[in-house]
Formats: sequence, C-alpha cells, structure tokens
Amino acid sequence: MAEAEASAISLGPIGVFDSGYGGLTILRELRKTLPEYDYLYLGDNARAPYGSRSFEVIYRYTLEAVRELFARGCPLVILACNTASAKALRSIQQRDLPAIDPSRRVLGVIRPTVEILDKVSESGHIGVLGTPGTVASESYVIETRKLFPEMKVSQQACPLWVPIVENSEADGDGADYFVRKYIDGLMEKDPAIDTFVLACTHYPLLIDKIRRYAPAGVRILEQGSLVAESLKDYLRRHPEMERRLSKGGEADFLTSENPDKFDALASMFTHGSVVSEHCALD
Repeated sequence: MAEAEASAISLGPIGVFDSGYGGLTILRELRKTLPEYDYLYLGDNARAPYGSRSFEVIYRYTLEAVRELFARGCPLVILACNTASAKALRSIQQRDLPAIDPSRRVLGVIRPTVEILDKVSESGHIGVLGTPGTVASESYVIETRKLFPEMKVSQQACPLWVPIVENSEADGDGADYFVRKYIDGLMEKDPAIDTFVLACTHYPLLIDKIRRYAPAGVRILEQGSLVAESLKDYLRRHPEMERRLSKGGEADFLTSENPDKFDALASMFTHGSVVSEHCALD
C-alpha cells in the first residue's frame, strides 16, 4: 500500500525565485549541499530591481512568480530574495497558500540567517548590509528581536552594490569606494558590531572587497550556505515534503527577460554556463 501511495505522488523540482540574478548564489549553494534534487530557478529580471518598489507591488510580483512555479510542478518554493522574503513571504504563507494549495510550502532566506546569530556573534551587536527595501522593512531587526531580544541590530542600506555587481564592476577599482563607504557608515552606527549579515544575494560577488574593508575580527555571513543547511534540516524534519521532490540532480532556468541577456550574466553567479527559457509574468 505504501509503495502504491508513493508511486501516485506527483514529483517536482524545488522552485527557487529571485527578482533577478542574486538568487543564483543561493541556488549554487543548494546544489552543493543537496545535489540529488532537481531545481527550477525563476528570475523576474524584466521587472527588477525590487528593492525600491512598494510592499504592494513586491507582494503581487512575488505571488505571480510563486504561482508560476507551482503551476510548473514545484511542491516547495524558496524565495531566494531578501526583499521578497521581507515584504511578501508572510502574506503568501498566511493568506494565499491555504487557498492555492495548503500542502505546498514557500520558505524565505531571512529566518535561516537570523537563527544562527547567537552562535557566531560574541558581542551581540549585529550589522545588516542590505538593499533599501530590505532595510526599510526592518525584517532582520524584527526577526532578531523575536529570537534574541538581547541583541542589538544596526542596518545600512547599500543602494549601489547591486548595480555595481550587475554591471560587472565588482572587481573594478570604482567599487572600492562604495564598499568602504557603506561599511564605514554601518560601523559609525555601532562600533561594537562583530558580525555582518550580507542581506542581499548579490553581495557575495563583492565578498573580497567587503572582507578588505571590514574591521579586523568581524564575522561575515553569506546566506547561501545558511539557507542550504536550513533546507536540508527542513526536509529531514518534513519527510512528507521530501518524498514529493524529484531527484535527478538537474537545474532548469526561467527568466522574464530576454534569455540571451540572462544567460550571459547568470554564468557569473553560477560559475558555470546557463541556458534559460523565457517565462512571461503578469
């Protein structure tokens, strides 16, 4: 009977959504940690960036993407975007999933990042570097206060870091000024900070410069490995979901932009060639 029930389950890939390219750094780590699963990445590049958009617009765009990934067979979707996680995740989980399909799940990247702060910070002073939208949402402040009310969280918006990365200037001399500028601005708010949270999935491409200008001894948290380990634990704790995931070790890519344009830049994030298909979102 159990075998018959298992065979009746419709298997599908893990959906990974981002407003653009940054979520590819999350996908890269997911595939390293959980290589046996299939993945379907969707980048809403035609409407990026999300960082400066209103809550209502980000929520609507994110819900459209989640519905698209569900329609393509994904039982589980990861919002590999801090802005979408901050401004849309809770509404989708609480308001939309029960009506769409209560057996499916949508997870974000903020909670897995916050959960380990007590293990990495000695001073209890945390610095968040993020997009203006993520910083304005105060999601990291709120989530940290829930889990670790004794910690102090300071934030710094870094509006130019994403354009620097997407214009292939991450290794250029011009990026140094803005990396140092935002790090200095954050440390001026709280010199006791001993842990940086890179609260945007683009920022790992600036990691060498961030390390260069971060104060000595400051721990820098990149989200990819944290999200991957969190998902591994989630699937261990939820075998009913794990059984619904296809296991072919493949990854497919969708973009709301021109696929040729997406593929050319995506390889910088994945460290490998990418061939995507166009996906209309509206």
